[in-house]
Amino acid sequence: MTYRVCFVCTGNICRSPMAEAVFRARVAEVGLDGTVEVDSAGTHGWHEGGGADPRAVAVLEENGYAADHTARRFDPSWFARLDLVVALDTGHLEALRRLAPTPQDAAKVRLLRSYDPEAGDDLDIPDPYYGGADGFVACLEMVEAAGTGLLTAVREQTEGRAV
Repeated sequence: MTYRVCFVCTGNICRSPMAEAVFRARVAEVGLDGTVEVDSAGTHGWHEGGGADPRAVAVLEENGYAADHTARRFDPSWFARLDLVVALDTGHLEALRRLAPTPQDAAKVRLLRSYDPEAGDDLDIPDPYYGGADGFVACLEMVEAAGTGLLTAVREQTEGRAV
């Protein structure tokens, strides 16, 4: 059975596609790409159908990640097929929990930086959209730092699952 993870930010062109690309690479590195499905979406549909922000693409590619992406809006009906919904900041966390059809679905929503033991109390990944390239680099660093803990958690959830 496939374990499904969806990363969610606002417009699905910066933070969530970066998290998707990094986590997809991590999953492949440990041989779970046949067991774990990774995607992303936005809480709003402003950029739906478009590609990722060129600055996000540049930072991903400079760091060896695939950056093919098409933005889409998160649909509440997806909760039924998702195992984990990963929010990139507390605004997304709250919005997703409000969208959740059941308390069990709301419990599937977690903040990405909650998987980073070094994150401290600030679990938001700032939106780099209105800044320069350095914001995208910082975003990638935060995503990568949380990726190890997230991968550990997903591995625990997928142990013994048949594809």
